This record gives sequence, C-alpha cells and structure tokens, in this order.
Amino acid sequence: YCVEFRTESLSQHCALESRPYARWMQYLREGHTVCVTCQPPAMNTDTQRCSGDGHNADGGKILHWEAVGNPRCQGTWKKVRQLEECSCPPVHSFIFT
Repeated sequence: YCVEFRTESLSQHCALESRPYARWMQYLREGHTVCVTCQPPAMNTDTQRCSGDGHNADGGKILHWEAVGNPRCQGTWKKVRQLEECSCPPVHSFIFT
C-alpha cells in the first residue's frame, strides 16, 4: 500500500546533500505531497503494516521522518491518505525502511 503525506517542515541539511545517490533529498519542499510505499522487508508480517505509516493518526497529527543515509535530513509531515498504489511522480515517491 501507499501513504500520501504533506511535508510540513524539513531541515536545511536536505538541501545541502550533494552525494550522487542522495541527491533526491534536494527536491524535498515544505507543503509538497510525497508518496511512501510500504512493502517487504519494511512491512511487518503479522500486522501487514509499516512502522511510521501514521495508521492511527488523523490528518492533523504531525509525524516525524528521517532520510536513510543522512539522519540530519529530517522533518515532519501529516498523513493525507492511504492508497493501494502511489500516484506521485518518481521524484516524490519513497519507500518505508
């Protein structure tokens, strides 16, 4: 499944990222909608959910995220909705880890 989040805040360290494999962090912006896919191995086999997917969070709850590979690139977002498949462009599509 896929979860859409609206980015509320992010640290300045995301924009400063220049390593080739992590350049995607430069494209993160406050107010943008991003899609995050939940799939194995991040998906818990018992609950069929990914940790941090905001399952019990209403739209007003602020949730925290952190980029893999650069823990200083972090921020907050709010859950918009859960979908079966993601509909975001590739630059705004991510996976739970």
